[in-house]
Amino acid sequence: MKDECLVCKAPLEYLAADEEMECAICHKKENSKTRCVKGHYVCNECHVAGLDAIISLCLASSSKNPVEIFHRMTESSFCHMHGPEHHVMVGAALLTAYRNAGGEIDLEKALVEMTNRGKKVPGGACGFWGACGAGISSGMFMSIVSSSTPLTVEPYALCNQTTARSLAAIGEIGGPRCCKRNSYLAILSAVDFAAERLGVRMEKPEIVCKLSTQNNQCVGKRCPFNPGAR
Repeated sequence: MKDECLVCKAPLEYLAADEEMECAICHKKENSKTRCVKGHYVCNECHVAGLDAIISLCLASSSKNPVEIFHRMTESSFCHMHGPEHHVMVGAALLTAYRNAGGEIDLEKALVEMTNRGKKVPGGACGFWGACGAGISSGMFMSIVSSSTPLTVEPYALCNQTTARSLAAIGEIGGPRCCKRNSYLAILSAVDFAAERLGVRMEKPEIVCKLSTQNNQCVGKRCPFNPGAR
């Protein structure tokens, strides 16, 4: 996980403006701000190859703990230290734990919808859009369970409030980004909000990160999940 480029393991760099790049894996050309320092670009689709496996993983889970479900996903080949796969994983873990905690949803249908929505949020949204994809994913979770659309009333409020709470927690820590830290913060915020507003109580564990040595940009004791912060 520590090496960042999926092609050569070199560090990534972020550009000020879009440039046309060719994916080093599928050779598709598109505009992006992200490449490794040796010039390799990997598109979102190639970065999350195999991500659809989370549907069967989640359907097989009986856990009410979204962090535990999230950790199972991180053991899969589609998950890297950082990347847009987290934009699906957060919502999928929450949907699964929500159903297992008594939430009334068609989980398979919800997971397919979560996958389709989450894949549309590109890597780097946290820094370029001002909205971390993990936080957006928590709002997608709430949107799906509350059947929100742009024309609903309370569901519309709930899903935006969920995202806002997650982003506030993420922004409180500051950068540089860590997809695992931001995913934890988004999940915990959504667990609290779902209990408060929907009455569905998922399990909320204490989290101690075991990946700090695999993250080149770890913020150390500024992270609430870092062992040294306790």
